[in-house]
Amino acid sequence: MGLISMLRIDIDAGVEVYKMTKYGVLIDVRTKEEYDHGHIPNSINLPLSELDQILKEVPDKNTPLFVYCQSGSRSARAVKSMKKAGYSDVTNIGGILYYHGPIEK
Repeated sequence: MGLISMLRIDIDAGVEVYKMTKYGVLIDVRTKEEYDHGHIPNSINLPLSELDQILKEVPDKNTPLFVYCQSGSRSARAVKSMKKAGYSDVTNIGGILYYHGPIEK
């Protein structure tokens, strides 16, 4: 097993945890075009470039947030920014590229 495989976050498991989390919010930080091409059902699109709008989308900073992107890189940056903004329960679940569940368009 290579280093990348060992570090990869299991998005499928992350989505399952999201589904079991009361009041959890699933956030896709890819561009609108990427989101429109296909996204995880019930996710909201909040592109990384518009992350300053998080307070409008999720005003309660204690809300459990589950963040994903294409590969896991943008979501990692988004999680860092959200935590810096005071959100206390933010999880990077990785990239949709590795997701095996249903996709919505």
